[in-house]
Amino acid sequence: MTATTIGLVGFVILITLMFLRIPVGFVMAIVGFAGFGFLVSWNASLHLLARDFFSIFSSYNLTVIPLFVFMGQLAFHSGISSRLFNAAHKFFGHLPGGLAIATIGACAGFSAICGSTSATAATMASVALPEMKKYNYDPALATGVVAAGGSLGILIPPSTIFIIYGIMTEQSVGKLFMAGILPGILLSLLFVTTVTIWIHVQPGLCELAPKSTLKERIASLSGIIETFILFILVMGGLFIGFFTPTEAAAIGAFGTLIIALIGRNLSWQAFVLSLQETTRISCMILVIVAGATVFGHFLAVTSIPTEIGTWVSELQVSRYIIIGLIIFIYLIMGCLMDSLAMIMLTIPIFYPVVMSLGFDPIWFGVIIVVVTEMGVITPPIGVNVYVVAGVARDIPLHIIFKGTLHLLVAQLATAILLILFPKIATFLPHFIK
Repeated sequence: MTATTIGLVGFVILITLMFLRIPVGFVMAIVGFAGFGFLVSWNASLHLLARDFFSIFSSYNLTVIPLFVFMGQLAFHSGISSRLFNAAHKFFGHLPGGLAIATIGACAGFSAICGSTSATAATMASVALPEMKKYNYDPALATGVVAAGGSLGILIPPSTIFIIYGIMTEQSVGKLFMAGILPGILLSLLFVTTVTIWIHVQPGLCELAPKSTLKERIASLSGIIETFILFILVMGGLFIGFFTPTEAAAIGAFGTLIIALIGRNLSWQAFVLSLQETTRISCMILVIVAGATVFGHFLAVTSIPTEIGTWVSELQVSRYIIIGLIIFIYLIMGCLMDSLAMIMLTIPIFYPVVMSLGFDPIWFGVIIVVVTEMGVITPPIGVNVYVVAGVARDIPLHIIFKGTLHLLVAQLATAILLILFPKIATFLPHFIK
């Protein structure tokens, strides 16, 4: 068999093992190790496995991941997410679909201090769903908004996907973070617009919550202020070049801890739980990155990325047709596999192609994240849907998927607008040197 054929066989085995629910990081490492050993030598493959895992787990650049994860965990366990939703509730709850709009606003705010879609979805599901149930919100609307709003966790910085993409492509993580701000705001507004239209077309989907007094609204602002302080501290430091991404993550985590302690909102038990969850999530991410690195080296010796790049460069079609095809592939893959694993597998293949077509690498990073967001709410995998289902155990999966499909339109619109107006993603990064 040729090296290319062996590479394709490796892909088939990889997908098969993923569907058997074997942890994706180990699957990529095993297939990469076996494929590299078969094509080169088993001794070289053993050295590759040891070197790649050691280099990933000892990488200074990747320390930014556990720090931002810790920041998000502290924010959750100290009740920042609850106070965010309460503030949004006081300002928007009395409007038609107001609690759904408040949930989107709270998701956007929490995403600014948490770089994970599943963490954002789980947090807001536990906070917002009981309140929406109280006012008889349609289950599809309530759960769909939480699952889709949670997807903002990887677009609004800090974002673990941006960090991984930046490291893999040697792009500035700070610029990628800045690139996600305007698209994140745009998508949040489109979510709100979608909910508003949905409620207008089907007015019986919810009841109105009582209007809050001015005093109650002012009192609720503390939940917004602490999030705003953390966001400005982290992103402001990155924007002016005062912090590196790793330093910004450390400052953010420390700032969150100080805010929690000053407000006496963090118990010792919650602090220990934050550490445990941070360790679990960080190890999971790092194993996936290490496994994908091994698999990437196997792909390199099969020449598949080079052959795809050559084939695409010879196509006599518009570069926008090619980028549209790449986005379509991401959409299909996003329905079938974990978002981080998908990024790790596809970047070595598609990134050189996109660069050869003359697209901006920062812009492409944002496009990938937006398309990945679609994957976390579409069947059959839809990670965020399963997360919300784990909280709302009385609501069937198909009802939650039904709700997310309405909001999928907003994500598609965001991707289209980014293609038509790339400055939405590239404007802010230009201010970072």
